[in-house]
Amino acid sequence: MSERAAARHFGISRESVKKMLSFSVPPGYRRMAPIKRPKLDGFTEMIDQWLHDDVGQPRKQRHTAKRIFDRLRGEHGFSGGYTIVKDYVRDQQRRRREMFVPLDHAPGHAQADFGEALVVIGGIEQKAHFFALDLPHSDACYVRAYPAATAEAWVDGHVHAFAFFGRVPRSVLYDNDRCLVVRILADGTRKRARLFSGFLSHYVIQDRYGRPGKGNDKGSVEGLVGWARRNFMVPLPRFASWDDFNAWLEEQCRKRHADILRGHTETIGQRLQRDLQAMAELSPAPFEACEQATGQVSSQSLVRYQTNDYSVPVAYGHRDVWVRGYVDQVVIGCGGEIIARHPRCYDREDMVFDPIHYLPLLEQKIGALDQAAPLAEWDLPAEFQTLRRLMEARMIKAGRREYVQVLRLLESFGMADLHVAVKNALRLGAVGFDAIKHLVLCQVEKRPPKLDLNVYPYLPRATVGKTSAASYLCLVSGNAA
Repeated sequence: MSERAAARHFGISRESVKKMLSFSVPPGYRRMAPIKRPKLDGFTEMIDQWLHDDVGQPRKQRHTAKRIFDRLRGEHGFSGGYTIVKDYVRDQQRRRREMFVPLDHAPGHAQADFGEALVVIGGIEQKAHFFALDLPHSDACYVRAYPAATAEAWVDGHVHAFAFFGRVPRSVLYDNDRCLVVRILADGTRKRARLFSGFLSHYVIQDRYGRPGKGNDKGSVEGLVGWARRNFMVPLPRFASWDDFNAWLEEQCRKRHADILRGHTETIGQRLQRDLQAMAELSPAPFEACEQATGQVSSQSLVRYQTNDYSVPVAYGHRDVWVRGYVDQVVIGCGGEIIARHPRCYDREDMVFDPIHYLPLLEQKIGALDQAAPLAEWDLPAEFQTLRRLMEARMIKAGRREYVQVLRLLESFGMADLHVAVKNALRLGAVGFDAIKHLVLCQVEKRPPKLDLNVYPYLPRATVGKTSAASYLCLVSGNAA
């Protein structure tokens, strides 16, 4: 059959028949000449220049295809349509995309970064900043969550990661986070933050940095951050405390050692052994991950640390103190003595009180007892309020002061022991500081109480008079003598 006959028989063009006879497999559409855009050709150089100038601009302030079309039409008299502009811009942007070199990671090196995800801790939904350390050779990882990505969290994450692996990487690749790098100098070297510099010196680690704004320079840990968010944070993790959450994350990282990733024949755990052999030994003493500062106690017995105020005992008023900020607590000391410990507060301009710090002052200024801010949110057992009411009813102002003296027993004894002593005092009717102190000592020493009321003449005596039935009947009948 000729080409003409075949075309007539199948109802297709002779050119199609010719192609079918020339190729065993359909070659598809092949462009023989570049696309002609007669209306756009005079403006392509201008578009290329605009796109080139956008490289150094903020990402959200760069030209879009719509903005280029509007400028061409409004400023340069372009008469073409939006589609040819959009297609040209898309093609140019595709050609400008960055290319990458496949990397081969030697064992013993690491990459570190922080990610974010929503979690529920203690029934409160909040943002978690999770530290991620990746060993690119073996793909072993360590993930730990914190309330904030502070300098202390950076260092604390490393310390726990090193303890998890039992070894220290030869080098770690970072981005230029302000918690780590204070400034990039003209020659490209980094001026490190003080805490981070001390950490590197302690473990003798070589710090390496990616280019500013180029997260793909440490692509392994960037991928780990996304993978951890998708696998560890979905559905929303719900834990009673940060410690419980981090213990669970460690277990998930440990379980991952049994996985075999695409392109490998060994498990992560097997490849991790080569990483560990190339890493350095762990220091006998871990680095103390805390920010150190100095301050002065105010007239309200408060010390300011990173916008928040923390209380100290009133005996240290107006004295110079030192402060150590950890990821979970703030420790305040004077000289060589630790005088206060508080949970770390990540809010701003907040006050963190320990009511016990103010009790000696309230004993002197008893009139401020009901308005004292440190005691406003102090959740004491109900028996303490009953004790105060009885003391004030019997001794008025002196009873209020004695109630504060009872609270001051918390300076030496635990709340559980004092609570038992207060309940026993109410049961025995021995409402007084000396009696409660004796009862709490008996509670601690596990011995029975011996309250001698002759020694404490001011303690109330429970005396109940007996009335005869005849006298009662006289009162009822109205014939009382």
